[in-house]
Amino acid sequence: MKIVEPKYEILTDISEGGIKELQQIERVARVCYKSEDKITPDGESAKKLVGFLVKQGHEAMLEHSQLSVLFTCDRGVANELIRHRIASFAQESTRYCNYSKEKFGGELTFIRPYYIDVTDTDEKRESTEYTPGSTWLDSCESAEILYKNMIALGMRPEQARCVLPLCLKTEIVVTANYREWRNIFKLRTPVAAHPQMRELMCPLLMELQKKIPVVFDDIWLR
Repeated sequence: MKIVEPKYEILTDISEGGIKELQQIERVARVCYKSEDKITPDGESAKKLVGFLVKQGHEAMLEHSQLSVLFTCDRGVANELIRHRIASFAQESTRYCNYSKEKFGGELTFIRPYYIDVTDTDEKRESTEYTPGSTWLDSCESAEILYKNMIALGMRPEQARCVLPLCLKTEIVVTANYREWRNIFKLRTPVAAHPQMRELMCPLLMELQKKIPVVFDDIWLR
């Protein structure tokens, strides 16, 4: 059994200062106003126009740029991500991935919720003192044993997966346009969002605010 931390990786190359991304939006948007003559090569006109579009709520123009992000998370978080239907997804499949094979080290991998403490758990388990940490570890170990047993009994991965918990690690690529990413951040970064979702989305939002000016600046962590 392996335990890993959740993480994200931005797969889309972003230009220095995010200028090319803004210029793509500007080039498209200025068709509406036939104001292509106002484009400046330094990107300042793009910053100004995209800022105006966001402020006015004319976010349809943001759909002309997109971003792909690879998330390593648990299945529960992945299940929430795929609720955002104006996006494309590619996810690690429990139908076709046989975790008992050497390719996966012959073991299952889990994401530990950051709010569950597993320190000193071994001593507590030996003393039969139940804690959230010991209970969580026991459930993961049991799932791994049952999964491997079912595979050994001739069941296919798509059948044996029925015993796997939501904390099973998965990888999922989310590709969406900027408008939809704005919607995702507005829903997935507030305190009302699931804490493990915020664990991924809040740092991602802050990184994008640094890399791409204007587009996400008005979305505040709260």
